[in-house]
Amino acid sequence: MREIHAVAWSDCLTLLDQTMLPREEKYLSIATVDQLVEAIEKLRVRGAPALGVAGAYGVVTAMLQAEAENWDHEKLAQEVLRIRNARPTAVNLAWGVDKASSFIPDGIDAVLREAQIIHAQDVESNLQMAKNGADYIESLLANRIDELKKENRKLRLLTHCNTGSLAATGVGTALGVIRELSNRGLVEEVFADETRPLLQGSRLTAWELEVSGINYKILPDSAAAFAITSGLIDCALVGADRVAANGDSANKVGTLSVALACNYAQIPFFIIAPESTVDRTTPTGKEIPIEMRRAKEITQINGVQIAPLNAQVFNPAFDVTPAELIEAVITDVKAYRVKTGEVLG
Repeated sequence: MREIHAVAWSDCLTLLDQTMLPREEKYLSIATVDQLVEAIEKLRVRGAPALGVAGAYGVVTAMLQAEAENWDHEKLAQEVLRIRNARPTAVNLAWGVDKASSFIPDGIDAVLREAQIIHAQDVESNLQMAKNGADYIESLLANRIDELKKENRKLRLLTHCNTGSLAATGVGTALGVIRELSNRGLVEEVFADETRPLLQGSRLTAWELEVSGINYKILPDSAAAFAITSGLIDCALVGADRVAANGDSANKVGTLSVALACNYAQIPFFIIAPESTVDRTTPTGKEIPIEMRRAKEITQINGVQIAPLNAQVFNPAFDVTPAELIEAVITDVKAYRVKTGEVLG
């Protein structure tokens, strides 16, 4: 399987421009804070773990720019804060920036070393999540897997948004688990929600599944509930951008609809995310800030207006799934049974 690197560092921060996929693999060299903030806001880099690593390298980028342009300490602090606040819902971005920033007094080399440690830890975390998730799901669904063997078929999984190597720096979160289950010979097919309005599922997840050689179908977000309640899906696996202490989880908008359908159909719904996505300072999902996106993401397609010019738009980037709808939050450390009231705090 070809390796995908969404975030890398050589002489500067390099990002795979995810807005160009799957048409073109274009890499961006990031040399300024403006370039990084624009890349984060425009979703050229996205996904909670990838944002954490990019944020850490962003502190190095800010320090190099400060050195070149003779910024004072206050200016540097302001620019680092701009990176930290570029996407408010994704806690990993702030986490990565804060960890790297704590080494600013020790100089650029020390901050770069910390960013590289965060990067390496994310790669390892992805592998551990994949194993933990696959082990847990294989155990929980053992009876279902045995039933399917008698029907001469394997698991059909559903996922939402993109949670693979493009969203992290290793094998990914939920898609990493899917890959591991596939490597174990347990996956027949993956249903990938297209993920409106920016189509991370049809553009990115489908591309990663194709690269990985895993059978898949793309479906409209509005068809997910029907697929689930029609018995086409055995379980759903998604990522998270922030998990509250009680297990409530914020993820790409449309996730809540999937969780509600799974709950109705009595099939398991899993959140796969690194421990760094667990925000134990946020008690419940009600306290998670939800990023609101631009109206043009809804009213235009490729710059062509498809809605009335004066149309009002409600375009949240995320929604929050209550813990009672989540079978388990699976991290690189353990599986938390939040559905039964296990808190993460």
